[in-house]
Amino acid sequence: MQRKALISFLFFFIFLSASNTTTSKKHKSRNPCKSLVFYFHDIIYNGQNSKNATSAIIGSPPWGNKTILAGQNHFGDVVVFDDPITLDNNLHSPPVGRAQGFYIYDRKDYFTAWLGFSFWFNSTDHRGTLNFIGADPLNKTRDISVVGGTGDFFMSRGIATLMTDAFENEVYFRLRVDIKLYECW
Repeated sequence: MQRKALISFLFFFIFLSASNTTTSKKHKSRNPCKSLVFYFHDIIYNGQNSKNATSAIIGSPPWGNKTILAGQNHFGDVVVFDDPITLDNNLHSPPVGRAQGFYIYDRKDYFTAWLGFSFWFNSTDHRGTLNFIGADPLNKTRDISVVGGTGDFFMSRGIATLMTDAFENEVYFRLRVDIKLYECW
């Protein structure tokens, strides 16, 4: 009799455990705790614009050089930048911070890059950094991860949607960065 009760209890326990694991998790729709939009302006050094350049090629493949982006979709070029961040798409607007980091052109057969950078703010509206990382397939819009921050953005995480707002002869481009933070402290 005890054996039947024990077996019944075990079956009941297994059934109860299984019913908890088979329920599907519902992903709740989350609204961002903070939304921001900035523009950053990148002027690539081309051998003639050293006074205005905000980025430079620091590594290139054997067939490239450090003043002109390499052929074959710029594969192998490593570029560092220190670009102004503005609230609108005008390069001459007062900067609210700097975009600092690097991008690597990482595919020979397709025009794409890999990004790692920070937005550094030191203005009356924001102080601190936001850190970004991810692949940039150079589509019309693309998402990269916001992986953390400091100051006003301490431990913030979310998504940044990048959109190329202007592109001029591989010397200047402007990105619109639409940031949605889902973890704010």
